[in-house]
Amino acid sequence: MTARRPSSPDVLSDAAAGREAASPDQIVDELYRGHALRLTRMALLLVGDRPSAEDVVQEAFLGLFRGLGRLSDPDRAVAYLRASVLNGCRSVLRSRKRARLRKVTHDPAVWSAEAAALAGEERREVLQAVAVLPRRQREVLVLRYFLGLTDNEIAADLGISRGTVVSTASRALASLAARARKAEQ
Repeated sequence: MTARRPSSPDVLSDAAAGREAASPDQIVDELYRGHALRLTRMALLLVGDRPSAEDVVQEAFLGLFRGLGRLSDPDRAVAYLRASVLNGCRSVLRSRKRARLRKVTHDPAVWSAEAAALAGEERREVLQAVAVLPRRQREVLVLRYFLGLTDNEIAADLGISRGTVVSTASRALASLAARARKAEQ
């Protein structure tokens, strides 16, 4: 006995012909049974990992279920699913690319408990020093060094000029340096 691979499930054809009023649940269920594995394999080849591929296919079927009433030609449901999976894979790949382009800062390797304690103490001192800076100086330093924004981006976010950002950052760093020299004495 050979298994028949439907190009469009019978329940979908029956509903389109008006012979049986198939519910959206039945239509999507039949489509899922007939095409989910193949769509998942397609997505797997595009995104490279099974969990992401399964998520993309699941989202495609969810989109079909939500918009089934708006589908003008029920026989085009499989084509809609393929296009949805393809677009979902593109979206996954775009977000991965954006994530790879982000600068990831890692804490330096700590080789001993003493080094960890010293690093923690230094971090605490820096945070205390930054906390006493005026609000605008704190904001500029956080946006520049923690978020890695450019001076133009900081200026746009804070509603100030680029020159004000540069001078504010300079004053903040000078204040931190003076505080560090004072602490060393």
